[in-house]
Amino acid sequence: MANLFCDFRFLLLIAAVVFIYIQMRLFATQSQYADRLAEAVESENHCTGQMRLLIDQISMQQGQIVAFEDERKRHFEERLQMKTLLQDLERKGLQQLTDKTQVPVAAVVIMACNRADYLDKTIKSVLKYQTPVASKYPVFVSQDGSNPDVKKKALSFDRLAYMQHLDYGEVETERPGELIAYYKIARHYKWALDQLFYIHKFSRVIILEDDMEIAPDFFSYFEAAAMLLDKDKTIMAVSSWNDNGQKQFVHDPYLLYRSDFFPGLGWMLTKSIWDELSPKWPKAYWDDWLRLKENHKGRQFIRPEVCRTYNFGEHGSSMGQFFKQYLEPIKLNDVQIDWMSMDLSYLMEDKYVKHFADVVKKAKPVYGNDAVMKAFNVAGDVRIEYRDQSDFENIARQFGIFEEWKDGIPRTAYKGVVGFRHQTQRRIFLVGPDSLKRLGI
Repeated sequence: MANLFCDFRFLLLIAAVVFIYIQMRLFATQSQYADRLAEAVESENHCTGQMRLLIDQISMQQGQIVAFEDERKRHFEERLQMKTLLQDLERKGLQQLTDKTQVPVAAVVIMACNRADYLDKTIKSVLKYQTPVASKYPVFVSQDGSNPDVKKKALSFDRLAYMQHLDYGEVETERPGELIAYYKIARHYKWALDQLFYIHKFSRVIILEDDMEIAPDFFSYFEAAAMLLDKDKTIMAVSSWNDNGQKQFVHDPYLLYRSDFFPGLGWMLTKSIWDELSPKWPKAYWDDWLRLKENHKGRQFIRPEVCRTYNFGEHGSSMGQFFKQYLEPIKLNDVQIDWMSMDLSYLMEDKYVKHFADVVKKAKPVYGNDAVMKAFNVAGDVRIEYRDQSDFENIARQFGIFEEWKDGIPRTAYKGVVGFRHQTQRRIFLVGPDSLKRLGI
């Protein structure tokens, strides 16, 4: 019995040894599998990273392909547009007209976008007075974008040429909340002027917008003004607009002025001026940019007392800003004047300072806080001195003229003097604190 018990214990010992051995082998095998599993997971993570990198590269390449495709499409449309333009020019005889028959005074470009009804009114107004002088003033419509109604309207007129600006580039505004339209307008202006000056080789360009009517003597005015531009390099541009040209503030359709403030709204510039402006043309707000002293560099602008353009565009990028107060009451000249027979030498820089100073000097000075009220009781011309911008704005507000300044210059001002008619033929001159000194008075 004792031997049997010993044999049983011996068997248990062997079984324990075998069990321990099996457990050790199992543990070793599990460790190997765990190591292999870790390697597999690491390998999978590496593959996933590589796949993600590959996907990113493919996405980037797809983006580049899309960009290249957009660029290719843009170039194709531009080539098609140029081909259409050349065919249009040949069909209408404008190439023969400008190259062989007559050297133009200036090209006239009507800047358009998406207002076909406005454009129709503007084109009809321009062509009404352009017909007798068509060889001197070839007319272009430059459309920004692809509005089909505007394109159809422009192409429906045989006596003008059509250009189309297709810009697919993204617009990034410099400040939050800005209207993209002002950036697109600036791009369109640069493109159109580059086309007219550098592709079509015009020496001067008159710029109109698609919401303007012109006066009967519009083209005669600019022909005479072109001679001033050529003779006097202190004149940067000629405008057909007077910011204070409302009916109650104007009288003499024959009178022209020099101004330190760029008026815009129907204006002419030369190629030499565009050579200077084109390389640094702003991203937006091109008109206010031109009013900066660093850009006009002390040069001045010719403007009429009575406007030669009328802006009827209540609806547009500016959302009708100031329309009712300042634009709708504008007086459009209705007198046919032969400007080529007029002596405009008084507008030359060497003569104008004395000419204008004599007029201002003869005006009766009115002083005091009630100067505006006193001015009503003076029969002849009056001059009122303002101390600073705030004082000017207060006086301008009482008369109802533009209060706005840009870069230290009031609208329409010449050497700080803003002149306008008031109810009668008499003139009111708002005179800056150093204006008399600058005029030599």
